[in-house]
Amino acid sequence: MRISDSLILDRPEQNFFADPALDRAFGVVMALATEVYVQRDRVRALERKLEAAGIIDRADMDREPSEDERQANAEDREAFVEGLMINLLGKQQAKGAS
Repeated sequence: MRISDSLILDRPEQNFFADPALDRAFGVVMALATEVYVQRDRVRALERKLEAAGIIDRADMDREPSEDERQANAEDREAFVEGLMINLLGKQQAKGAS
């Protein structure tokens, strides 16, 4: 039995907003926030282990990036944001059969 199967029971859906779609969207946001926090926690643990092994200096990770690094980060960030926000344009990404 999959987790989603156990969630689709004859229980009433909780509604916090007038539009149930907002409740579902908020649920997605909270699930993503949970995943982000788990990733942050794991990165901190990894940083501690790497520092303890003498592989990295965590203070060095907080330094300002070089101009090349800054440019590469900006390009990556722009592509990432474009991928997230393109859906707001209202244009169907997968046209499908016509």
